[in-house]
Parts: sequence; structure tokens; C-alpha cells
Amino acid sequence: MPAPVTPSSDGRRRRGQDNRAKIVAAMLEIIHAGDLAPSAEQVAQRADVGLRTVFRHFQDMDSLFREMSVVIMGELHAAAEAPFRCEAWRERVVELVERRAWAFEKVGPFLRASSLLQRRSRYMDVDHARLVKALREILRQQVPAAVARDQLKLEALDLLLSFEAWSRLRREQGLSPKRAQETLAAAVRRLIE
Repeated sequence: MPAPVTPSSDGRRRRGQDNRAKIVAAMLEIIHAGDLAPSAEQVAQRADVGLRTVFRHFQDMDSLFREMSVVIMGELHAAAEAPFRCEAWRERVVELVERRAWAFEKVGPFLRASSLLQRRSRYMDVDHARLVKALREILRQQVPAAVARDQLKLEALDLLLSFEAWSRLRREQGLSPKRAQETLAAAVRRLIE
């Protein structure tokens, strides 16, 4: 028979849940500030918990990254599930540029951290593949069957709507978010005319 839940055990459970949430929030804050591969010590310090508490909730940093990924995917899904403003498929594909610009700008540091950690984390590699597949499926749903069957066009659109394209324009080419979005929208329009 399970032990009864006492107020003290319920309080410990609530503190444990609060600490777990603080640890994940600290990880997200550190990465958003630009440190793409924070240590457990940095996370513990930012969350104002002991290092042992970090590892009590997360056996290793990979499991912490996994939890962080759940939060990020939730934000991306919220953007993806909003109804489209446009009726015509071409305009919906261009609207995808705008949606992804917003989402990639918001979660860009986390996606870059994921990319950096893919080499060390089997989970992050699988998670990245799942994200790429989901983004591609969203694109496929917005184009007519003839375009979806046109492998060259679909591959080019998928590339233009990818985080990698966004990141290249923003980081390597130094474009502002507005200019990067305009550049990608122009390329997409030319491709689907």
C-alpha cells in the first residue's frame, strides 16, 4: 500500500517541481544570453540551486537539453498552428517566411545550441531531425500536389524556409530581421511564380 501523502511530502514535491522549472528556465536564459553550451555549474548558479539539485532532476546535461527542447518545440508549434491569413497557396507559402522569421528569431539561440550539441547528444540529433521533418510537412501541406511532387522546387522551398537559411542571412551576412525576411520572401516568390 502506498504511503499517504502528507503535507510535508506534498511540499517537497512542489519544491522539487519548482526547482526543476527554475533549472530549465535558467538553461533557457543562459542560452538566450549567448552561451550556447552552458555547464551544469552555470545552470545551478543561475537557477539559484545546488549542483546536486541539477543532477537530482536531470541525470546528465543531455536530459536537461531534452527538457529545454520540449519548451522550445511548444513555442514553435504554437506559431505553426495559427490559422493562415491568406487563401491562395502562393501567399500562404510567403506567409510561412514571415511566421518562420518570427519563430526563428525567437528561438534562434536555442536552435544554434541544439546544432552545436548534436555531435554530443544523440537526443538532440533525433530532435533536430524531427523539427526538420515537421517544418517540411508544414510546407508540403501548403503547396498543391503538383508542387509537392516537383522534387527540385520542394527542396529549394524547404531550403529557403529553413533555420539554416535564416541563420546564414542573420549571422553570416549580417542582415536585420526585416531585411532577411524580405530577402527570403523575394526568393520564395520568384521560385513559385
